[in-house]
Amino acid sequence: FCLCTHTHMRMIVAVACVATAGAVDREQPSKESRMRGAFFGSLVADALCLGSHYEYDAPTIKAAYGGKLIETYMAPGEKMGGTTHGVGWGRRNYHPGQRKGDQTDYGEYNILMLEHLASRGERGGQVDLKSLIPAWQRRLKSPSWGAWRCSQTKQTLQQVESGMTYSSLGGMSNAMAMRSAAAVAAFEDEDGAAKAARVMMFTHRNEEALAGGEFFTRVAFKVAVDGATPRAAIDATASQMGGWIQKQVEKGVRKFEEATDPLRPLSKEEFADDLAMTSMARLWDVGKTEPIKVGKASPTEGTLPSSVYIILKYVDDFAAAAKANAMVGGDNASRGVAIGMVLGAYHGVEGIPKPLQDGLNAWGKCDELLTRLLELDAAPLKGEL
Repeated sequence: FCLCTHTHMRMIVAVACVATAGAVDREQPSKESRMRGAFFGSLVADALCLGSHYEYDAPTIKAAYGGKLIETYMAPGEKMGGTTHGVGWGRRNYHPGQRKGDQTDYGEYNILMLEHLASRGERGGQVDLKSLIPAWQRRLKSPSWGAWRCSQTKQTLQQVESGMTYSSLGGMSNAMAMRSAAAVAAFEDEDGAAKAARVMMFTHRNEEALAGGEFFTRVAFKVAVDGATPRAAIDATASQMGGWIQKQVEKGVRKFEEATDPLRPLSKEEFADDLAMTSMARLWDVGKTEPIKVGKASPTEGTLPSSVYIILKYVDDFAAAAKANAMVGGDNASRGVAIGMVLGAYHGVEGIPKPLQDGLNAWGKCDELLTRLLELDAAPLKGEL
């Protein structure tokens, strides 16, 4: 996927998106609110998944929560005996150092990237792994990281410690690990944010995973900065990136249309969102103990269309989207950071309910960091990225 600046195409996409957004009868949040919403939406949607992260049985989650939708943050495995059942990985507490209102590893990565971006002294420019990776190493080895360390994180840490060059880091997992929720506030243009999204996923080398992170970063940038609606931004970015990404988006759009058609059986199902995600995916033999449908697991071929599905179905209600995603289970946090970033940008930071703001343990620290980031001057132009 090309990251060059295509000025003419970019202008057409932006104008089309803004025109579509202007047709919607709603009071649009300010640009700063949308940027803040993108970041905090990502963290909030992630934190709502902490209690059920890697529990793959949606009926189990609903039963544990008293037959109701999740209402507040929960500690890892809360109301499920303190553990969740990660298919292929076994039952365990995947985030033993975290508590109610904390983040999964996806949220922790986004906080780490905000810290890095706010420390650079300027907005724009490029992400420098020479300064980012030492900070990442310190965080992973500190008690402040109580979340799961995924296989790609552990592999990359070993690579760094063995002296591997930074340009060669990462593993070939196709699991999306979007870490760029702060990028919409840190970069002046979409291509800069998209390039940063890829660099911040330095633990991954698989093109599907990298493209997935780029896709949602571009979508959120169009929503937060250009003022697009989520649907307009999704359609424009799918067309812009094309190929495999466009196919995954089309799967999510078709499933959204099916699930919201009152004449189709899916719309009447109790676990419609769970069935929607699993029905979009092939069977995946993870080589551990049991196979699983990819739709609600970590691979980008499931995470991307499933996130698009949730965004479109719950576009008018940030909290409903975040909660519905959490209730499906699986790798809901991987979806959550993407869903929360896009819908947080659309509704602005004020679209996040006050109880979810107050209960997020990282809110105060991150609010200060975001303010510092937004007050930075743009980096001087140094030619095309």
